Amino acid sequence: MALCLSAGALFVTLHTQSFTLGWMHSVEKIRWEEDWKIENSTLLLTSARIKGTGAGMEPPLDSIFRDGAWHYTPTIKPLKSVILAHSPYTKEYELCIDFTCKPISSYLPNLEESTTITLEACER
Repeated sequence: MALCLSAGALFVTLHTQSFTLGWMHSVEKIRWEEDWKIENSTLLLTSARIKGTGAGMEPPLDSIFRDGAWHYTPTIKPLKSVILAHSPYTKEYELCIDFTCKPISSYLPNLEESTTITLEACER
């Protein structure tokens, strides 16, 4: 399995079994990060971090503060896909693979200003 990104006619396959999705909260300007792995043709959210708190950003009660962020383990079922909004009004999502983070648009050149991006597990 691999990670596939798509937006309209744009499509790319990334040969990885795990990745981190990072973004900046549009109002509070605080970074969030989620660690995902590909398991049984689905995306499994394994852990998450919030580098601060603010409106609508309260970390779960079982969160632990370490290394400058609130760490927690989300409790959602594995997903077939994750859909992200790509907008000129917010900072772009980052995809981190093997500790190297890049804006999602670097994987999908010519990405439209306002569109959705789908992440899903796919065959290599």
